[in-house]
Amino acid sequence: MNTVLTNFVYFDSEKPFSFSFVPFMASPERVSPSDHLQESQIHVYDDKVIIDAKGATWASFTDTNSMDPFFDDTANSIEITPSSPADVEVGDIISYRSSITGDLIVHRVVSQGVDDSGVFYIVKGDNNPSQDPEKVRFDQIHGVLIGILY
Repeated sequence: MNTVLTNFVYFDSEKPFSFSFVPFMASPERVSPSDHLQESQIHVYDDKVIIDAKGATWASFTDTNSMDPFFDDTANSIEITPSSPADVEVGDIISYRSSITGDLIVHRVVSQGVDDSGVFYIVKGDNNPSQDPEKVRFDQIHGVLIGILY
């Protein structure tokens, strides 16, 4: 038995497999969404799944390819409305109303800061070559994605 593989079997938990034990194939650490749900809020039954998330709403997407391969127009999502800037973290995927186009855009927060106008977020589509052209303010944020359903 290969002892490296035994490290991936823990109490019936599913673990993503990484080839990082091979030096030339190490996977880079990337920013991931923060945990907005606790395990105790997710209930899986034979005939349904119940997620206890206050203010949760359903959302779908248009075919822009900006978030490929994470999600595309055939996916659905669940999002919550953040109550304060502290509820939005780097790595989160947010929907926000663009002050430039007026469109509702769904992109990942890549950094945040504070200037004379207050807290702002820099966002970028995972598949886009550059960040969005505006600082996103908290009052523009429509929701924070807490789940993608394929």
